[in-house]
Amino acid sequence: FFALLLLILVGTVFVTAPANMINDVIGSETSYLTIVLFAIFFYYIVATLLPIDKIIGKIYPVLGLLLILSAIGICIGMFVIGKPIPEITFQNMHPQNIPYFPVIFLTISCGALSGFHAAQSPIISRTINNEKDGRKVFYGMMILEAAIAMVWAAASMSILDGDQLNVLLQNGGPTAVVNKIAIISLGSIGGTIAVLGVIVLPITSGDTSFRAARMIIADYLKIDQKVLKNRFMVAIPLFIISFILTNMDFQLLWRYFSWANQVTAAIALWIGAVYLYQKKTYYLIALVPAFFITSVVGSYIFYDPNVGLGLDIQISNWIGIGISTLITILFFKNKREQGVPH
Repeated sequence: FFALLLLILVGTVFVTAPANMINDVIGSETSYLTIVLFAIFFYYIVATLLPIDKIIGKIYPVLGLLLILSAIGICIGMFVIGKPIPEITFQNMHPQNIPYFPVIFLTISCGALSGFHAAQSPIISRTINNEKDGRKVFYGMMILEAAIAMVWAAASMSILDGDQLNVLLQNGGPTAVVNKIAIISLGSIGGTIAVLGVIVLPITSGDTSFRAARMIIADYLKIDQKVLKNRFMVAIPLFIISFILTNMDFQLLWRYFSWANQVTAAIALWIGAVYLYQKKTYYLIALVPAFFITSVVGSYIFYDPNVGLGLDIQISNWIGIGISTLITILFFKNKREQGVPH
């Protein structure tokens, strides 16, 4: 159920985000947001219902190449135009002085650790020949996504130094930031291609999220998906729920998505740690990040006044650490009872 909830949130967030970006790029006084929303939903419905090799399998190589080339272009562009490396300090530049921990890790979210990727198992398991290739797909994509996130973060800090980034975000939102960085780094034509690469990223996540959600429901309820009517029966309610959620405030929707995303990542890491110690191998590689990210999601749900309980940040942090510590104690207790060596 939690994986299904995450997939619906992912699909909804990645309808709203690219729709807003496309509407801003059009730059017309008339808002085309509703039209763009319906266009993206239409593509998602088609991609969710048709076999994966009909649409997704054909366009993904092109979209993936566009995404990678846009990030490489931004990276090279920063060196070509000679932008300096800004002085990095621990000063909190957020206009509302929101605490770094745990909020920054929920903001970065997929750029560092993505539980959403784990929810793609229903698709990946059906499209790879060897289970070992799963490591290349999941681990490789997370490393690539992290690299892309670092490129855009570096460009933001270098090109929009000081308070420029906050001012631009307040006046024009994320689209204005992406546009300015892309145009300065690559010029008008190259910048437009780079912006398209950024728009492509959420769209390629949204379509597969609805598809994975359909497969999870169908597998759980044992609904045959070879018949198109059955695919409609499972998929359409998902899109109705998602369309209703698009009416929520995007910032609030993003917070719910980010928290659910990181909770899924924490669960996957704990499962990975258990699996590794059962295999009598180096389980700390999963246990340490599991402890950390559990502290993050635990602290956040107690701290955030909109998503969580709105407690004091110090109290919330200690609660988050306490939750991680308790799970770790149970982990080692169970480990000793099963006689697994350290």
